[in-house]
Amino acid sequence: MTIPDDILAAHAAGRIPSNVSLEYLAETRDHAAIVGIIFMICFTGLLMIARLYARAFIVKKIGLDDMLAIVTLILYIGFVVLSIVVIKLGSGRHIEYIQYVLSPGAVRETEVVDFIAHILYTTALFLCRLSGLAFYYRLSARSTKLHLSIIIAAPLLLAAYLPQLFLLIFHCKPVTGLWPYAWQVEPKTYTCLSWGLVYSVNSGLSLACDVLMFAIPAALIKGLHVSLQKKIKLSIVMFPGVFVIVISAVRVWLVAIGQWDSDGSWAYNPMMCVENAEIAATLVALSVPALKPVFGNLFAHLTEYTSSHTRTRSTKLHSLGHSKTMGSGAVSSNRDSKRLINWSKIGKDDYEMMPSEVSVSRDIRGGSSGSDRSRKEEKRKHGTTSPGIRVTNEVNISRGEERVSVEKPGSRES
Repeated sequence: MTIPDDILAAHAAGRIPSNVSLEYLAETRDHAAIVGIIFMICFTGLLMIARLYARAFIVKKIGLDDMLAIVTLILYIGFVVLSIVVIKLGSGRHIEYIQYVLSPGAVRETEVVDFIAHILYTTALFLCRLSGLAFYYRLSARSTKLHLSIIIAAPLLLAAYLPQLFLLIFHCKPVTGLWPYAWQVEPKTYTCLSWGLVYSVNSGLSLACDVLMFAIPAALIKGLHVSLQKKIKLSIVMFPGVFVIVISAVRVWLVAIGQWDSDGSWAYNPMMCVENAEIAATLVALSVPALKPVFGNLFAHLTEYTSSHTRTRSTKLHSLGHSKTMGSGAVSSNRDSKRLINWSKIGKDDYEMMPSEVSVSRDIRGGSSGSDRSRKEEKRKHGTTSPGIRVTNEVNISRGEERVSVEKPGSRES
C-alpha cells in the first residue's frame, strides 16, 4: 500500500502516535463514495430532463410540482458538490486520520462544509416532498379524502422541517458552523449539542415524513374497488417510494454508528451516499408517473383494468337509477377512484397514466335507438376501412342492458 504524502508528513512531524499504523491511516473509501454520488446525480438529472420534456413539450403544461422538483434538483446539485468536497477533505476517513493528519484549519473547514451541505439536504428533501403533495393534489383535486389528506400532510411536513433546520443552525451556542470535537482547540468556547443527537432526531423526522408521503397514495390504491392483481399493477408506479423509506431507515442506522462508534467518521462516506440516494430516490419516485408520455408502452399494462373499472362504474350508476337508497357518496367515491386511475385529468392533462379508451352510451329516453345512433357516429368517425378490430362496450341505463360489439372492416358481430 502506498502511503500518501500528508500521512508521511504528519508522521515526520511526530503528530501520529506509535500505536497507530500508517497503513491504517491510509485506508480510504473516498473513490467509491464519489463515484456512487456522481452516478446518482447523473441518473436523476437524466430522469428529470425526460420528465420536463414530457411536461413542457408533450403535455404542454408545467405544474407546481414540476417547478418544486426543479428547485429540488438545483439544491441537490449543490449538495452533491459539497458532499464531494467534504469527502475529499477527509471527513470519511478514520477518526485518527482527522485527529492526527488533518490540520486544525482543515478540520474546521470540513465542519463548516458539512454544516452547509446538510442545510441544503434538509431543504431539498422538504421541497421534494412538497412537490409530491402538489402532484397528489393535481392527481385528484376534487377528491374529498385526498384533499383532506394533503391539507393535513402539508403542515405536518413543515412542522417536521422547521425543527430539523433549527437544530442544525442552533446546534451550538454561540451560533457557528463548526461542530468541534472534544480534542479540538478553538479560540472560542462553544456549548454544543452532540452531533449524534441532532442527526438522529433529524433522521427520525425524515423517516416519518417519507412514510407519510407514500402512505397517501398507498391508502388510495387500497381503497379502489378492483382486484388485488390490478392494485399490484398500479402500485408498481409507487415502487420507488418503497426504496425511499428503506434508504431513510438505513440513514438512521448509519447516524447511530457515526455517533456511538469509536471510529464514527468511517461511516461518514456511506451516510453521504445514503443521503444523496434519499434525495435522488424521492425525485425518481415522484417523476415516474410523469414519464408516461415518453415511455407510454412501458406503462401500458398498468391501465389494462380500466375497461373493467368503467363497467363497474356503469353498473353502480344503473343501480342508482333503480334504488333511491343509494346516496351521492357512492358516486363521489367512484368518481374519485376513476380520477386516481387516470392520475391527472385536471386542466386537460390527459397523459399521465391514461386509461384505455372505452365508449359508454347512455340513453335515458330513446332506448336502443340511442345505442344505434352511437354506433353510427362511431362508424362515421372512424370509417369502415380502419385496420384491426374495434370493440365497443355499450350500456343502456334505461333498460339495464349491456352489449359488447366487435366490428371488423366491412362486417359487424354483436
